Amino acid sequence: MKLAGFSVIGYDHPYFAPLDRLRSDFRSRGDELTTFANYDYLGLSEDERIRKAATQAINEFGVGVGGSRLVGGERTCHRALEYDLAAFIGVDDTIAMVSGYGTNISLVGHLLTKGDLILVDDLAHNSLVMGTRLSRATIVEFPHNDMERLEEILKEKRSHFRRVLILIEGLYSMDGDVPDLPKFLELRNRYNTWLMIDEAHSIGVLGKTGRGITEHFGLDMSDVDIVVGTMSKAFVSCGGFIGGKQIVIDWLRFTLPGFVYSVGLTPSVAAAVREALDIISREPWRIDKLRENSRYFAERARSLGLNIGDAIAEGVIPIIFDTSEKTMIAGRALLRAGYYVPPIVQIGVPKNKPRLRFFLNASHTKAQIDGVLEALVAAMDPSRQRAQFSSKHGPATTPKNVVRLVDTETETSTGTARAR
Repeated sequence: MKLAGFSVIGYDHPYFAPLDRLRSDFRSRGDELTTFANYDYLGLSEDERIRKAATQAINEFGVGVGGSRLVGGERTCHRALEYDLAAFIGVDDTIAMVSGYGTNISLVGHLLTKGDLILVDDLAHNSLVMGTRLSRATIVEFPHNDMERLEEILKEKRSHFRRVLILIEGLYSMDGDVPDLPKFLELRNRYNTWLMIDEAHSIGVLGKTGRGITEHFGLDMSDVDIVVGTMSKAFVSCGGFIGGKQIVIDWLRFTLPGFVYSVGLTPSVAAAVREALDIISREPWRIDKLRENSRYFAERARSLGLNIGDAIAEGVIPIIFDTSEKTMIAGRALLRAGYYVPPIVQIGVPKNKPRLRFFLNASHTKAQIDGVLEALVAAMDPSRQRAQFSSKHGPATTPKNVVRLVDTETETSTGTARAR
């Protein structure tokens, strides 16, 4: 079966797996499932304090708010959350929205218009790329973290546009690498542009206290024009936020389409994120433990001859393969061994760099890290790969669904723009 020229995955694939059911199935056999698929960086997703805060908010405010915050959907918990977020990341104010993806699309599409220029890293997240397509500005991609090429573009084009916005991420979600923020700020100042950073994966991860990419480099968040973040990563809930100068946030509160024309955050989400912020501030050991686990994983992976690319060993680390087929086989073998690491092939990454993406967290143990890496090395042994499917799929041949996933030579409709 084909859809719009692309292959459709067959019946037996690792995607959309209900994690609660997987865990239940393993426990019914007396085993445990360890997941490296979730960005619960600080190990807070099942914290009882956060559960209690969310439940109390439902009891006090109800389940939903029933309207746009501009006209009826505002609750006291919303501004309390925005003040807490602003204090944590170090900006004048923030604005909280119901979707991290929608936050980027709405903001990027809203900021600039005809006669302006947006320069975006070519490995930026799909939501940033889609946002540029909503804008009437001219869009130019620059090679990932290539400062020389970015400056060449600025030299050539800056004088032809009124305003210029540079879009980057704080921690790239598929490669686990970071931009050279001091150099980006230098170019921003030299060419009189704006700099916007998507810190979805860097806040709660980078820096001594988890304040993100600016703390990682010893800089002040006020140096950055606009910061965007999510509440679904370290803050273990849902939604997005924008941080910046007071005048900018005040303007967005009345004009940003994704905020003005959308329902307000549910009170339970606002309360859960506020509690997570408080815990992170009071328990900095979580960030230390995440960093320790990440570095241990990276060191062990390298010692085993695994390719982690340019990852800096902070939270997200890929293991890169040379073919999609090998990636799918490895992912399935890990699941059978009790480790959930869904393969990332073709959608979200370049076709020639399929990978297993590992999200480390503060709750992982060294035994779990050793176990998954040892299972991965065993799965990559060519003499064992053909046997990986024999017990469940009959003859020891590659399952048809693996081939069907990768048999198209056409890139995805959004190029290599990243999935979260």
